[in-house]
Amino acid sequence: MLIEIKAPSPGESITQVVLASWVVDDGAFVGLDADIAEIESDKATLMVFAPAAGVLKIKVAAGSTIDVGAIIGWVYVDALPEERKRQQQKKQDVVVEEQHAPANVSDSPLHMTPLAKNVASVEKIDFNQLKSISKEKIKKADLDIILHSSENDTYTSEKRSVKRVKMSPLRQKLAERLVSVKNETAMLTTFNEIDMQAIVDLRKQYGEAFKNRYGNSISYLSFFVMAAQRAFAEFPQINAAIEGNEIVYHEYADICIAVSTPKGLLAPVIRDVQTASLPQINQAIHDFGQRAQNNKITLDELRDGTFTITNGGTFGSLLSTPIINPPQSAILGMHKIEDRAVVDQGKIIVKPMMYVALSYDHRLIDGKESVGFIIKVKEILEHPLSLCPIGEASPEALLGIV
Repeated sequence: MLIEIKAPSPGESITQVVLASWVVDDGAFVGLDADIAEIESDKATLMVFAPAAGVLKIKVAAGSTIDVGAIIGWVYVDALPEERKRQQQKKQDVVVEEQHAPANVSDSPLHMTPLAKNVASVEKIDFNQLKSISKEKIKKADLDIILHSSENDTYTSEKRSVKRVKMSPLRQKLAERLVSVKNETAMLTTFNEIDMQAIVDLRKQYGEAFKNRYGNSISYLSFFVMAAQRAFAEFPQINAAIEGNEIVYHEYADICIAVSTPKGLLAPVIRDVQTASLPQINQAIHDFGQRAQNNKITLDELRDGTFTITNGGTFGSLLSTPIINPPQSAILGMHKIEDRAVVDQGKIIVKPMMYVALSYDHRLIDGKESVGFIIKVKEILEHPLSLCPIGEASPEALLGIV
């Protein structure tokens, strides 16, 4: 019996998707609800799951654009016992081939076919030449090119090649949005620096207790999310948006967190930050980071948002100018914490400092508001206990480990 596999819908307004990749080979055995393929739209990447246990039969090739709901393959349930036996034998054959492969090649981290390993060993092909082959799996034909080149050339030259990959719908849409922001907004960026000593000390002193209580480490980003929400009270323009000839002031804070994924940048939303505690915010950030790497972020989690925070410091960035996430009017950029010599009460001392950047739409936000907002965030973060509930100014109350 054949069970149909259909392309799922990423959202109501999306009618077509791209079958990005099959994560299981044609003819392979798959278990019920196993990950078998990825589909991409201009908003998100979704996994396709096996509707039953059986043998996968692929209909649509990776890279194809298809309609939502279209059949992309089947699971052949009736062949289940035979397929299990066949795949078990296949695994055993692979083990035997690897055991008989030449030791000097099989010990290398390169992914090669058994025949290619044998040729490389017999011909004594240099390991650096093998590394120059930009393919996921090296075959005998790739080695023939190296051998032919060495026979005809009077000198050895490094292989030059190019690889062309079609941009994913997500990457294309991201590119369009970034260009439109530059063209359609009056974007400026203001900078400041924050003394992170107080937060560094909090994390050092209470980090273990927090992790024992909640199961994850205290994120610097959690403090920034709370500080931004508090600063909105004095500078509501930062959390506002332009719609036509009107300014929309949001009386709530839905803050987007920029997350880097293998497929591109996503910005899932932490909703109603104004009512959330630091542990709740921290858990949401940790959860987004985990699920983003596995393409588990849903379309609903990417919708709307009133403000965005991005942390380039994760990758070592010391200073940058983040681009606004439309239709929002501002974005806050965090950066690497670095020990620097600073003047404190007339003395030069070393402190953990971070540069921060606020990019904003000058059509709505003036310099006074942008600078005032980033200074307010600075003041809050340098005195993090100001984030505590009224009447409970203690690290334990802030971190929820009372």
